Amino acid sequence: MSLDIIPFNIEFSKDFYKLNIEWLKTSFYVEPYDEEVLSNPKKYIINKGGYIFFAKLNNNIIGTYALMPLPKQEAFELTKMAVSPEYRGLKIGQQLIEHCIQFAKAEEFNRLLLYSSRKLENAIYLYRKFGFKEIAVEDNCPYKRCDIKMEYYLDD
Repeated sequence: MSLDIIPFNIEFSKDFYKLNIEWLKTSFYVEPYDEEVLSNPKKYIINKGGYIFFAKLNNNIIGTYALMPLPKQEAFELTKMAVSPEYRGLKIGQQLIEHCIQFAKAEEFNRLLLYSSRKLENAIYLYRKFGFKEIAVEDNCPYKRCDIKMEYYLDD
């Protein structure tokens, strides 16, 4: 299996939307903030200094993740990570996280933060496996579904 992880290209915006809407609808519901960001990733992520990457297999986009800058926290938020249901269980998510950490280290980011839900057991397991540590969720968390916040220091 030859998986390529490639940077954002506007032609894959619909894949970014589709992959994320699928897991949100399956596990939760689509919040207005999600709809806005997913509908215009260039405006809300790329143009704000963020990054989006895609997992591409045989010319198909099967996974994605984004990094959004959090300037006041000297961190980037790992967000909008998704893998197509047909490709789950093949360690695509693991490859996306490995890529994310390598990219963040190469760019000399200070740390990564993520917001998630304990309901997503496989995702939480994966984050812990790669060294993300649980920290307190702030009262004004940007996502209603959030009940866990994790961080990863890149200078460790």
